[in-house]
Amino acid sequence: MLELQGITQIFGGVTALQEVSFSIRADQITGVIGPNGAGKTTLFNIVTGIYQQASGRVIFEGRDISGIPAEQLASLGMVRTFQNIELFGQMTVLENVMVGLHSRSSSGLFACSFKMPWAIREEQRIREQAMEWLRFAGIEELAGVTAANLPFGKGRMLEIARAMACKPRMILMDEPAAGLNSQETLGLAELIRKIRDLGVTVVLVEHDMELVMDICDRIVVLNLGQKLAEGTPREIQDSPEVIAAYLGDDE
Repeated sequence: MLELQGITQIFGGVTALQEVSFSIRADQITGVIGPNGAGKTTLFNIVTGIYQQASGRVIFEGRDISGIPAEQLASLGMVRTFQNIELFGQMTVLENVMVGLHSRSSSGLFACSFKMPWAIREEQRIREQAMEWLRFAGIEELAGVTAANLPFGKGRMLEIARAMACKPRMILMDEPAAGLNSQETLGLAELIRKIRDLGVTVVLVEHDMELVMDICDRIVVLNLGQKLAEGTPREIQDSPEVIAAYLGDDE
């Protein structure tokens, strides 16, 4: 579904990624892991159009999306969440999710400004669908709460609900478990599985190894800007190269 071909990125003479290539299979949960500074978030930013790579290509469902602006990727079926939660703080929880649905609405500025009947009907459908996604994420009781007042863990669930409202075929999550307690992490794992069961491909960068090994079908390991290993959770756990990268090599 997603193919990275020789991705290289350089910042001020420092090579952050060097010839990174791998593929993401559809309808699976794939984890991208590695020590701090391995290049994981840089890779995500390239895939999602925030950075332009120095060389290499990003292929999504057979289409080269290299250089496509980030704001256009949602319409192509790819969305993401961020390590630092990005919400519209002064909007309610419900309104935040409605923003995701507005990315696919058909009523224009004129129809909305003059409250045309079809625009009013569409807005009502968007509101109802937004509530469905809040129920999906388990936070429907918070619909009327201002997003800035949410506890951190609930904010994470809201960000995921808003991304899913765009009806993506692939969602990329950058450290979704960061800042969550153990109970919230269990809820996150359940939500990610539910997303996969909807037929949405999930790719996540994550430092919580227990979460990664529990939910991922495949794992890609980066180290010092290069792909170190790729395989099933068991294969990654048993890889001497991966163990050395995380724990150090006596030699």
